[in-house]
Formats: sequence, C-alpha cells, structure tokens
Amino acid sequence: MAADPGSWPELEAAERERRRELVLPGAAVEDRIRAGGGQLPPRLLSLSLLQALDLSGCGALRELGPGLAAALPALHTLVLHGNGLGPAGLGAPESPGLGGPLPALRVLDLSGNGLETLPAALGGVLDPAGPCAPGAPPAFPQLRSLNLTGNHLRELGPGLARAAPQLQTLLLSGNRLTALPGGLLPPGVPGLLPLLSQLEAADNGLQELGSSISDLPALKILDVSNNELLEIPVELADCPKLKEVNFRGNKLKDKRLEKMVNSCQTKSILEYLRVGGRGYGKGKGKPDNSDKEESRKKKRDKRQKKDSGDGEQDKLEEVNKLMIKILHIAENPAPFIVKVSPNIKEVRPYIVCCAVKGMNLKPGNALKRFLSAQIKLHEDICEKRTAATIATHDLRLIKGPLLYAAQPPDELKVMPLGRKEIKAKDLVRQLQLEAEEQRKQKKRQNVSGLHKYLQLLDGKENYPCLVDAEGVVISFPPITNSERTKIRKTTCDLFLEVTSGTSLQICKDVMDTLILKMAELNKFTAQNKEEDSVSDAESDMTSEPVNSNPSQNAEQENSALTVEQVRVVDMDGNLKVLYPSKTDLTLVSSLLTIVR
Repeated sequence: MAADPGSWPELEAAERERRRELVLPGAAVEDRIRAGGGQLPPRLLSLSLLQALDLSGCGALRELGPGLAAALPALHTLVLHGNGLGPAGLGAPESPGLGGPLPALRVLDLSGNGLETLPAALGGVLDPAGPCAPGAPPAFPQLRSLNLTGNHLRELGPGLARAAPQLQTLLLSGNRLTALPGGLLPPGVPGLLPLLSQLEAADNGLQELGSSISDLPALKILDVSNNELLEIPVELADCPKLKEVNFRGNKLKDKRLEKMVNSCQTKSILEYLRVGGRGYGKGKGKPDNSDKEESRKKKRDKRQKKDSGDGEQDKLEEVNKLMIKILHIAENPAPFIVKVSPNIKEVRPYIVCCAVKGMNLKPGNALKRFLSAQIKLHEDICEKRTAATIATHDLRLIKGPLLYAAQPPDELKVMPLGRKEIKAKDLVRQLQLEAEEQRKQKKRQNVSGLHKYLQLLDGKENYPCLVDAEGVVISFPPITNSERTKIRKTTCDLFLEVTSGTSLQICKDVMDTLILKMAELNKFTAQNKEEDSVSDAESDMTSEPVNSNPSQNAEQENSALTVEQVRVVDMDGNLKVLYPSKTDLTLVSSLLTIVR
C-alpha cells in the first residue's frame, strides 16, 4: 500500500508532548517524504518549541520547503546528513534557502548531500539587499559548527563569514574546491571569522592554499590532506595558535618539507616555514623579494608583541596560566569505559565523560563554590538543563564499567540527592507537583525555569540512566545524580558526565567549560589559604582517611588537575566518543596550559 503523505504520527506525538527534540530516521520516513514531493512535511512547521531536528539518511528529501526558519525560531541543532538535497535543495543561491535567519542555530550538519552552491542565507551570493550584505545582521549569529562534508561545492560564497561570524568549526572535506580560503575571506575585509579554530578540507581538488590563511587568528587545526597542493605558503607560520596541520597526500615540490608532512611533524613544519623554507624559488609560497619578506616579518613581530607584550610579560602570563594534564587511555592502567545501550538513542542519545583528579574541596568554602559554579553552568550554558545536564560523582564510589541505558519509569529506581530511594516515575511526579506549587506561590503563568527540564521527559516510554558495574544507578539525567556518589569535602577524584538530547558538540562545549571552571576554582583555593573544614559526618562517609595520598596532596598544592580520558563505546565495543581527544578543550585552551 502506498504511503499516506499526510500521516505523520511522529509529528503528532511531538506536538502533543511539546517536544524540544525530534529524530526522524530517514529509512522510516522515506516513502512519506517521496509521496510529499521530496519536501519536509508541512506539519513539522507547527512544532514551534523544537530546538533540535535530525532527519538523516533519506534520499527522497530533495528540498526543505518554505518557512522553516520562521516556524522554528528556537532551533539550535539541525542535522540533515545523507539526504538528497541537491543544487536547489536549500533554495537556489538567489533565494533564502533555509527560509531566512535562524538566530539560535549553533550546529548545522548538511554533510553527504549534493549541494553545488550555498544558499543566500549562508553567503552563497552577496546581494546588496540580501541577508549577507555588508551591514546586515548575520543570519546565523550563534552558529558554531557547520558541516558541509561530502557535497559538490566548487567554491565558498563570499558572505559565509558575515552570515556566521561566530563560526568555530568548518568541515569541507570531500567537495570540489580548488582554492582555500578562496571566497571564505574576501580581500580587503579584515577581522572575519575571528573564532574559527578548526578548518578541514581534505579530499577536494585544492591547487592553492592562499597566504590569507594567516588572517584566521584562532586557527588551531588545519586538514588539507589528499589534494593537489604543490606548495605551502610561508604565511601559514603566522597563524599564532596553529597546533595541528595535515598535508599528507599532496605532491609537494619541496621534498624535505614533504618528509616532515608525512611524519606529521607539525612543529617542524611551522618552524621550517617560519624561516622561509627552501626550494620555493618564485613560487606562490615564498615572497620573491626582500621587501615583501621584511614587511611580513614586521607584521608578525607586531602581532606577537600585541598578543604577548615583551618577553618577561609573556613568561609571567604563562606561569600564571591554569594547568591541566591529560592522561591518555594508553597510559592509564585502569581507564573507565562507558557502554551505551541501543535503546538510549530515542531518549537522550549523547553523553561525554571524563575523570578529574587533584581537586581540593576540603578548605573553607571550596565545596560550596564548586557546587555554586555547577548550578550557574546549568543556568547559563546548559540553558536551565534543557540543552545539556552535568552530573558530578566521587570517583572512588563508582565501579566500572558503566552502562548508559534507558529503563521503564516504573522499574527505574534512583536515590536522588537528599532523598530516599524512589521509582523514577514517582520522583518526576513529585518534582512536577513541587514545580506547580512553586508556580502558584509566585503567581506565575508558567512553570519556573528551575523545573523546565522536567518537560524533556514528557511522553517518554523509557528514562535515561547511568548504572555502574554493581547495578547502582548513579545518574538519572536530566533530573538528578545519586546520593550514593555525592561529592563531599573529602572528594579529590571526580567522575564527570554531560548528557544531552540535542547534540554531542553541546556536551563537549559544556565539559570544556566545566573543566576550565574547576581549574579556576582549584587555583583560587590554592592561593587563598583557607582552613580545612571536614565535618565528622562527611569524614565518616568516605572510604579512605583524609590526606591518605601524598602525591594527590602535592598536586592539590600546585593546583594542577589531571584529566583522564574516558571512552564511550557501543555494546560491541566500537568507539563512539573519546574525551578529551586532541581536538577537545579548544574553546578554553587560551586560558589553560594543557599538557598532553
């Protein structure tokens, strides 16, 4: 029987349950999309509360249709991977394409489609009256990550930098680009994309890497592997924060440089370019007269002076930087592993974890400051727990490996912070009643922000939970973590988790910020000589005596933290995410000294 294009029970349920996130598996909806003319169903536009939409793997989806932006103003994650969006799938370059600005959008994934040009809203054309015209407000003021991998793009629109000025990650691998930055950085317009830290354009047809690449002050990762580059511009060495480059798979003229490239010697590559290299002759890479070289040197010296002052000031700032050490899986004799059950996908699919050692919570108000900081992060970057939720645990009270899964509300038992063990459905009901009572007392029309996250569980057949090897539920996101693994003043080693129903990147951003805040608090504690204040009750509840680990105490004295990598894997052991990876902590790296 042919699919009924008007029958969308998934959308009816989402509308009824006032959902913030929606995942439509491509294979399940393909027939209905095709019967509807290859467009998104009009009923989708009635979900005005929607914050995250994922519709991937649907070859029948050819175009979005009109009105998406106006109908979904709260959308901050849009994933359209592996669909059939072609040259006009997001609208022709002269049309808005996405239907207009999306002011809340942070993550946009258009990978694996057939796009040949970008729509006007993403800077596909600079129309003096269009959305990317000079002076016009940006269409995507909050966009942090744009994934265009695996399309047919031949060039980048000159307005992309104006459309998304806060862009941090731009993924362009597997397209047909011939020059980079190309139209990404129009000449004569300084200061564009000041936060772009990751730029990937592997497997294109790149023949030129322009000298304007040095105009990206925050660039840390550059991948242009498997292209047709013959030379690398010496200006690349002027990127002040560049840490990782990949030029493998290019036939470079300079064989010495090619050897460094194949050995992944980023530092050597940049040093080689900084002194001008050799074998460039009059190519595009090296200035062919001393005046240009001298001008470039003065520009670099001026920038270095502006960034770090004189040498003594630079050293002083480096000494005062917060320090964290990364302990890699291979170096850890007993690393933590989190297994993810398939049934979590439809409930709350994203989780990032790590262990942090060396936190000093004993003196004075150190613990209170730490808990207050966590509350503030929940209010701000986590958007009152609706975007993501943090849970912190005493590492010594957890037995690995952990399991992240979903259980029926009437079977899941938890011991919430400050409460007795209770079934999850009863806990949620209690919190809903408390929220309603609070609303009445304060004479508000809506539920207070404190309890908005309760709505994320409305209509869910199963609830998410994190369970340790002994079957103890240590976390019930986004509601609470367990009293059994509660952080106390005697806690030195912590297990951190961040979960989200919207995107993995949000989890990583929140974790980055949490680790930075912990480093700041630990340094503050070390510098302010408060007296230890461990209550008898708290001391009794820990399994080890205070000050039992001299090496830990020494680490606390100098305030350095050790962050241990944690692997999240599926039930077959296949890696889903490793945190922190070499590309993590980029948002806060300017404030940290990271020893990897």
